[in-house]
Amino acid sequence: MKKIVNAPIQLLQYLKLQFPESSNNKLRKMLTNGRVTINSQTTHRAKHELLPGDIFELSNQELVKTSNSIQQKTLTNHDIEIIYEDTHIIVVNKPTKLLSVATDRLEKYTLHSKCVDYLQYNNKTSWCYIVHRLDKETSGIMVMAKDKSSKDYLQQQFARREIHRGYYAIVEGRPPQDFGLITQHLFEDKNLNVKSVNAKHQAGKQAITHWELVKSYGATSVLSIMIETGRRHQIRMAMKEIGCPIVGDLTHGAETDPFGRICLHATSLEFLHPISDEPIRFESKPPFTRM
Repeated sequence: MKKIVNAPIQLLQYLKLQFPESSNNKLRKMLTNGRVTINSQTTHRAKHELLPGDIFELSNQELVKTSNSIQQKTLTNHDIEIIYEDTHIIVVNKPTKLLSVATDRLEKYTLHSKCVDYLQYNNKTSWCYIVHRLDKETSGIMVMAKDKSSKDYLQQQFARREIHRGYYAIVEGRPPQDFGLITQHLFEDKNLNVKSVNAKHQAGKQAITHWELVKSYGATSVLSIMIETGRRHQIRMAMKEIGCPIVGDLTHGAETDPFGRICLHATSLEFLHPISDEPIRFESKPPFTRM
């Protein structure tokens, strides 16, 4: 497929115009797999700015990677599930009901402390830095950095909203439409309670959530969710706003809790590796797939 761009537009938006039936995950995989070239140059960045006259090409073949390309693995060490590890980053699958990192209460057992224990088992000087967080009740993929420069680069990508974060959720009821965008302003008080506030609220922070209906079972629905921002309880508040609280989320209006947990899982994480600057993507299946 080969086309000439007619107007300024971001690459991901251009892909959506060409493939309106495809999900954001499928479109981003085209980029990750090296199938897209602009002016004969392979392009991975979803926010690449296209200009009039640029030549867009989509290959049917994935980019062939060398033997040095990054490979995923799944293993369990020190009570944590490691998806991938190299000398600069560690990607893990966070279980539900475990804090990402200690709060002011200095909790002893967190995902961060478990990762540090694992790294220091072989090297007492090893360390890892928190790059981002998942809510305690949310499970799924998290990345941590093993050195400060990698941490800084990854956090820059988060700040610039360049990292793709995908989630799956089971919600109560059926959304009013098949997809949508929710923009809120969220305020977190000193007791860590989160509420939606007016856009002019001095302490409110913008939260942008994209969602798409995967399947509806009548009483419940499965949604694919992508967030641009990473606010505490962001997805839970967004689902509450559309009248479909996440199953198990009794705090935000759910009436059912069949799994004994909130049914929200971080299923995909895609970013540029802090050293090679190549895009890498990791995926994880939700543990609550059986309805």
